[in-house]
Amino acid sequence: MLTVAQHTELIQALLALRADLQKLLDDANDGSKPVSIDTPIGRLSRMDAIQQQNMSQANRRSAQQRLARVEAALRRCDNDEYGLCLDCDEPIGYARLKARPDALFCINCQADKESGRL
Repeated sequence: MLTVAQHTELIQALLALRADLQKLLDDANDGSKPVSIDTPIGRLSRMDAIQQQNMSQANRRSAQQRLARVEAALRRCDNDEYGLCLDCDEPIGYARLKARPDALFCINCQADKESGRL
């Protein structure tokens, strides 16, 4: 189980991560806009611009998904459920939460999910 100091530290990490992700999403708006056909650039440059746009959109989706996990973790804090594995309901280790404060599963359940055992 987490100590009060650890819990407070992890909440602060979640809040900082949420702010970072929000800023990343705000900054990523320009890069994910469609590439205009009317823009006078060469064919290869247009392909590069489209590739950059696709990568920007993928990064944006990833940041949105992570932000949703962070928001869910903060809601679990409000319900005194933060730090508990969503599968086995056992405490998630402090070291794992320190590395990934939005972790949903303990290391064992996560390993099972990644190996396809669940």
